[in-house]
Amino acid sequence: MITARYKKIDGRMRSVTVSGHAQYKRHGQDIVCAAVSAATLVTANAIEHLALNHLIDLTVDEGYFNLVLKESNDIIEKLLDNLEYTLNDFEKQYPKYMKNQKEG
Repeated sequence: MITARYKKIDGRMRSVTVSGHAQYKRHGQDIVCAAVSAATLVTANAIEHLALNHLIDLTVDEGYFNLVLKESNDIIEKLLDNLEYTLNDFEKQYPKYMKNQKEG
């Protein structure tokens, strides 16, 4: 199962951690893993493209994505809110394979 954890302080997104594997299908055919990977990488790439990557700490590895916002930034926070919205939608579509957890 893929687990996404969101940490908010005063209602503002501070970090997102996504880990695990959906195991919807075998490796290379898992559309749930592919969709989650695409959503997280699109978010990270957008931050980099906007030249805001100095405001985050980012770790990406096989089955693991962790993004921590080092200081407040409205654009990054909106991108992270969009990622949360997207992953919540995936959880609704694939509840056996995706779980979202909110902190704060």
